[in-house]
Amino acid sequence: MEKKIVKTTCTRDCPNNCGILAWVENDLVVKLTGNKEHPINNGRTCVKCNHYLERVYHRERITYPLKKVQGKFIRISWEEALDEIAGKIKEICKTKSPESILYYQGFGARTALKLVNRRFFNLLGNTTVTKGTICGGTGESSQNLDFGTRISHDVKDYENSNSMILWGRNPVATGVNLVPMINNIKDRNGKVVLIDPVNTQTAPLCALHLKPKPGTDAYLALALSRILHDEGVEDNDFLQNHCLNYEAYKRVVYSRTVEEYATLCNVPLEQILEVAKVLKEMKPTAFVLGWGLHRWEYAHTTLRAIDALGAAAGSIGVAGGGVSQGFEEYAPYDWSIWGDELQPKRKRFYMQLLGEELKNASPKIEMAMITAGNPVSMLPNANLTKEALSEVPFLVVVGHFLDDTGIMADILLPVTTFLEEKDIAASYGHSFIGPLNPAISPIGECKSDFEIFMELGKRFDFAAEYVKPLDEWLEIIMKPTLERGVSLQQIFDGGVYNPDTPKVPYLDKNFPTSTGKFQLMNDFELPEGRDLDYKYQLMSIAPKEWLCSELSLEEQKTLLPVKINTEEGLKLGLEEGKVCIVENQFGAIRCLAEFDGEQRKDLVVIPRGGWGQAGRNINELTRGLVSKVGDGTPYYETRVNVRSM
Repeated sequence: MEKKIVKTTCTRDCPNNCGILAWVENDLVVKLTGNKEHPINNGRTCVKCNHYLERVYHRERITYPLKKVQGKFIRISWEEALDEIAGKIKEICKTKSPESILYYQGFGARTALKLVNRRFFNLLGNTTVTKGTICGGTGESSQNLDFGTRISHDVKDYENSNSMILWGRNPVATGVNLVPMINNIKDRNGKVVLIDPVNTQTAPLCALHLKPKPGTDAYLALALSRILHDEGVEDNDFLQNHCLNYEAYKRVVYSRTVEEYATLCNVPLEQILEVAKVLKEMKPTAFVLGWGLHRWEYAHTTLRAIDALGAAAGSIGVAGGGVSQGFEEYAPYDWSIWGDELQPKRKRFYMQLLGEELKNASPKIEMAMITAGNPVSMLPNANLTKEALSEVPFLVVVGHFLDDTGIMADILLPVTTFLEEKDIAASYGHSFIGPLNPAISPIGECKSDFEIFMELGKRFDFAAEYVKPLDEWLEIIMKPTLERGVSLQQIFDGGVYNPDTPKVPYLDKNFPTSTGKFQLMNDFELPEGRDLDYKYQLMSIAPKEWLCSELSLEEQKTLLPVKINTEEGLKLGLEEGKVCIVENQFGAIRCLAEFDGEQRKDLVVIPRGGWGQAGRNINELTRGLVSKVGDGTPYYETRVNVRSM
């Protein structure tokens, strides 16, 4: 029996990107464990990783190419599939325009070699691609307005923190590598505060849990800053000498009283004062932000208000401090490999408005290719997305399962998992660059994205420029990092920190802005929410049990839970565990009522990622909208009503 242990990295859409050991026997992975040598997860794994092999070897996984004929899928060969796709591309480019071809690249896997995917479409001509993001663009763009270039603190730096504010972050469910840092602070008699309108799994770990009215966190940040200023304990040196717009920012802070701010965010004044005490007495404070904060149309106002609070509290440019949300996961790579400069005038569709963009496209989209994504499940306004994709004459999907998008494909190409690939992975949750060493041979006839695009590339006249061996492409893509003295061998032996990312940013108080200073917010823009005739704010949160829409039908035999305040549920005549209807102007889904006596009365919580095939697609209710900064997706700008059956 051949046995081996292979070092690899989890590449799923998660900030942890943990180092993983794959235990292999006779070309089968028999278990996955955390890599104790990995500096971020130190041997830890999450519940999603613990069950990942079930996905890899699931009986529903597609392991050979499929073609839809008269509404039913039949098995075809790779040659047939790739020849038909290449033929269709050539036909459209010749008889219509490359603009009539759409490429949608999702966030299901963001590794180095994924850069060559879009390069293929750029070499084809002015094909249509997407813009905007359903992930972290709003947070990054908003913080860039303050910092110039947003750089978060290394996870290990929280060992220098005496307190931590988890703002909209739920590490127990979505960031297990933060949990030891939380416990470390508590063990040193520090305090951890959670600010989140939802009762999350992380709340029991925290000394305080503030539950602001959804979307009003900016008022809470300004209230805390006002207290620091009123008591004369703001970081005056930093604010006066290293910030732009301080006087304008003070006018914003002093535009309301602390009591007025408390009313607006609906947080008891005594709780706000308790947090202010932490900021005053337990420095340095690390502000650690979650991704839910940017799921609002005016999210930049909230993020900038928190950044400014970090400045007032003395948390910027100090060990153990920071206002940290994420990292640039493409930082180690040569971005020119995307090839976007080849098509500077090409058309781009807003990803989060895909249905609307397809409906209004001129010229009409004749073919779409989707990789690393399940837009019908994950994009807002799912019913419109589904309807619009159904009208595309030729749809190619590269995926693992017949999910809500895969089932619509004319051709479905089976793709490998990270356990079957060689590649390199960076992270949006830390700055460590990890290896993908293939643990097993591809299952069935599955191919990696890289193999698929290289095989497609051979069928076009740009093959000589595009088709290269995997290792050669990695050398090209990783050039910026290799020029800093890192070798590919180092990465594949276990990984390295990105040499361009400091553990504690801005120590010299010099910021990559036009003035070299931190740029405080100098105005305040936060209109009242929309659709107030619907009673409850819908919080479609990331669950602990699964990641995005990475599920099988077998796992979705029950309806999604809708968590509602107990008193509200009883008023509505709901019965716990019984079916109820959640609805708004975009659609309606059935859920199982789940009561929580501690939950705010003005919101309901439903986990995201379910499939419409199973009656579990929460995005049938969410609004298609683009944030004011960063072209993000304001999923939480959605209100609903709930009723019994």
